Amino acid sequence: MFFLIVGIIIVALVFDFINGFHDAANSIATVVATKVLTPLRAVIWAAFFNFVAAFGFKTHVAATIGKGVIDTQYVDPYVVLGALIGAIAWDIITWLGGLPTSSSHALIGGLVGAALAKTHAINVLVMSGIVKTVVFIFLAPMMGLAIGLAVMSTVCWICRNAPPGKVDKYFRSLQLVSAGGYSLGHGLNDAQKTMGIIWMLLLAGGYLSAEAPLPYWVILSCHAAIALGTMAGGWRIVHTMGLKITKLRPPGGFSAETAGAATIIGASMFGIPVSTTHTITGAIVGVGATRRLSAVRWGVAGRIVWAWILTIPMSALIGALAYALLKPFVG
Repeated sequence: MFFLIVGIIIVALVFDFINGFHDAANSIATVVATKVLTPLRAVIWAAFFNFVAAFGFKTHVAATIGKGVIDTQYVDPYVVLGALIGAIAWDIITWLGGLPTSSSHALIGGLVGAALAKTHAINVLVMSGIVKTVVFIFLAPMMGLAIGLAVMSTVCWICRNAPPGKVDKYFRSLQLVSAGGYSLGHGLNDAQKTMGIIWMLLLAGGYLSAEAPLPYWVILSCHAAIALGTMAGGWRIVHTMGLKITKLRPPGGFSAETAGAATIIGASMFGIPVSTTHTITGAIVGVGATRRLSAVRWGVAGRIVWAWILTIPMSALIGALAYALLKPFVG
């Protein structure tokens, strides 16, 4: 059992790495699109703040994933492994398609599918946690859009009489701050999802009591894995996020990142596992809409929304199939 647990922890950290790799675009797309940083410098900047998020923050999101999606009494290592396979497979499929989907929702979908495959009973699901997650599938991008629209409108009003060149120069510096804040939020919310999975695994294996705090080695290893994944980059999705949705200049990049950071960090404080992908996409759309609605490429946005809608059911299906294949090994 010990070696099985260790092996699944390694798989969980691989998922965390892929999460960072897949979501690198969310952290750096705007700062690369506005040419404030080169791609290499941008991923190093984002990875640094992904890791810094390990220090001084509560693990509310980890608790939601670890205890608030499926009933822990039904969890065994194979359920966790099936969930991870579902999430990793969907992340790779969407990465190949250049689609910025949510690793968070892929993980939740994988958990739901593997748990249902084991129990064939709906009561294995903690509906309050799932409803909260589903609500924020729609609410997070709307919040990102609204805040992005508000911040960009405020920036336009404040800078209405300033020369465009001077405005761009000023916001190129400010965008370093907003990009760092967004990456901090990304690390704070997304790394905690893998922490929650490892927490669940340690509970199922009897290596941790339900009242025990999350070990610090789990926190550090998850933040390190997502930071390394971010440094590896995800250039296909950078192209979609930074260039295809709408054209961005430094004030727009700053506004989108600020809106994304505010939404994600706020949700993290309340233990809500939101999608950083959904949030920054909504923020970019909000920024683009301040110019005119036609400035947003709605066809690209529509493809992204369809990928969002399919994420939980498709990762759940893959998670269920993975558990079914693993079932012969369940002792």
